[in-house]
Amino acid sequence: MPNTLAYMMLMAWPLVTLWLFRRTTLERAIIWSMLTGYLLLPPLAEFDLPLVPSMDKSTIPSVVTFLICVLVMKKPVSLWPRHPATRLLVAGFVLGVIPTVFTNGDPILFRVIENSDPVIFTTNALPGLRWRDLGAVMIGQIIVLLPFFLARQYLSTETGLRNLLWALLLTGLAYSLPALIEIRLSPQINIWVYGFFQHSFEQTMRNGGFRPIVFLPHGLWLAFFFMSSVLAATALTRAAQSGDRVRLAMATLYLFWVLILCKSLGSLLYGLAFTPVVALAPLRWQIRIAMCLALIAVIYPMLRNLGLVPTDAILAQAEAISTERANSLGYRLENERVLLARAAEKPWFGWGGWGRNLVHHIETGQILSIPDGRWIIVFGTFGWLGYIAEMGLLAAPLVLLASEMRRKQGLGISPYVAPIALLLAITMLDMLLNATLIPFTWLCAGAVFGYVERLRYPDLTASKSALFGGTQALDGSPKSGQRSVM
Repeated sequence: MPNTLAYMMLMAWPLVTLWLFRRTTLERAIIWSMLTGYLLLPPLAEFDLPLVPSMDKSTIPSVVTFLICVLVMKKPVSLWPRHPATRLLVAGFVLGVIPTVFTNGDPILFRVIENSDPVIFTTNALPGLRWRDLGAVMIGQIIVLLPFFLARQYLSTETGLRNLLWALLLTGLAYSLPALIEIRLSPQINIWVYGFFQHSFEQTMRNGGFRPIVFLPHGLWLAFFFMSSVLAATALTRAAQSGDRVRLAMATLYLFWVLILCKSLGSLLYGLAFTPVVALAPLRWQIRIAMCLALIAVIYPMLRNLGLVPTDAILAQAEAISTERANSLGYRLENERVLLARAAEKPWFGWGGWGRNLVHHIETGQILSIPDGRWIIVFGTFGWLGYIAEMGLLAAPLVLLASEMRRKQGLGISPYVAPIALLLAITMLDMLLNATLIPFTWLCAGAVFGYVERLRYPDLTASKSALFGGTQALDGSPKSGQRSVM
C-alpha cells in the first residue's frame, strides 16, 4: 500500500506545477509539469473521488497544468481543432462513450459455488453502467485529451518542439542515476520512497540481473522512456552546431548504454532500428516512415480479426532470438485471441468499464485474460468507435504532416518535428503489445498536429502567437531578454 508521502506528493503537485509556471517559460512549464509528474509521482496511488475519474499520476498533472494555464496564467486553450476530420475524431472520442454506457446497463452475473457442507450457491456480478457513470467516463475522456490541446496551442512552434526533445534528453540523463542504482541493487527505490512495490518482482529479473523500474508502472515503460531519450538526443545532436555536437553525441551514447542495461528487447530493437534513421535519414523519409508505422498500428485489429497476421511466423522468429521472449509473446497473442472473441460480442461500442471487457470464469467470476496492448483494452472497452477515435487522433497528425511535406516539397520543415513524429509512431506501434500511452504521448501528438495547422492554415500563426502575450516572435523563437532554451 502507498505510504503517506505518496498521497502528499499527489496533493502537492499543483503547487509544484504553479512554481514551474512562475519560474520558467510557458512551453517549458507545460512540458516539465507533465513529464516530471509521470516520472516522479507514485504509481498506483490515487484519489477515488465520486462522479469523476480517479486522480493519479496521469490525470493530476494534466488537469492541474490545464487549469493553471487557463485560470492563473490567463492563456486560453482551444478545444476545437481546425481540420474537419480531426473535429470528428475529437467528437467521437468524447461523445462515443454515450452509446457505450447506454448499451451496457445490464450486470454480468456469476453463480459462485462455495465448497461447504451443505454446498452454498451465491451470486456475484459485474455492475452495469448507469446514466450517472456517463459523466465520469466523459470527463475521463476529456482529461486524456488535455495534453493534446495544450501542446497544439503552445508547443507547436520551433521553440516548443525543441523543448520537447530537450526535456526528454535532460530527464533521461537525470533518471539514469536511479535506474543504474536499481540495475545494481535491484528495484527498490519505489519501496524506499513510497513504501510499496508496484509490480511483480519476478518480472524485473532478467539475464542474471535486474531491470530497473524506479517510479514507473513496469520496467518496459522505463526502457521505452530511455529509448525515447536516445532518439531525442540523436535528433538534437544532428541539429546542433559543431561546438555542442560532441557533448550531445556523448550523451546519446551514454543513454544508449543505459537502454541496453534496461534489458528490454522491444525498446532495444526500436533504438537499434530508428536511431540511425533519426541521425542520417532525410526529414521527409523520417516523416514517411512515421506515417507508415502509424497506419500499420491503426489497421492491425482489422488484420487480426481477419486472421491475416502471421502469428506462427512471428513466434518462430521470436523463438530464434529467445525462448523466454517467445513464450511471453505467445502468451500475449493468446490473450489477444480470447479478448478479441469477447469484444466481437459487442463490436461497435464495446463493453464499458468495471472489467466487463475481460474474460471471466462463468462460475467463479475469476479473470481469465490479461490485456497487455493498449489497442485491445480500448477495443474491448469502447468498441470500433472508441478505437478509431483514439488511434485516429494519434495518427492524424502524422498523416497530415506527410501531406503537408508533399505539398511544400519538404521545404521549410522543422528539423525537430520529424523525430517527434517518428517517436509518436513508434509509441503507436508499441501500443500493439503494451499500454504505453501516457500524457507525454498526447503532448507529442498535439505538438505535431499544431505544427501542421500552422503550415496548413497560415492565418492561425499570428493569432496563436498573440496568445503568448508578446513573449514570442511569429516563428516561435523567444524575443531578446527572455531566458534561453534549456
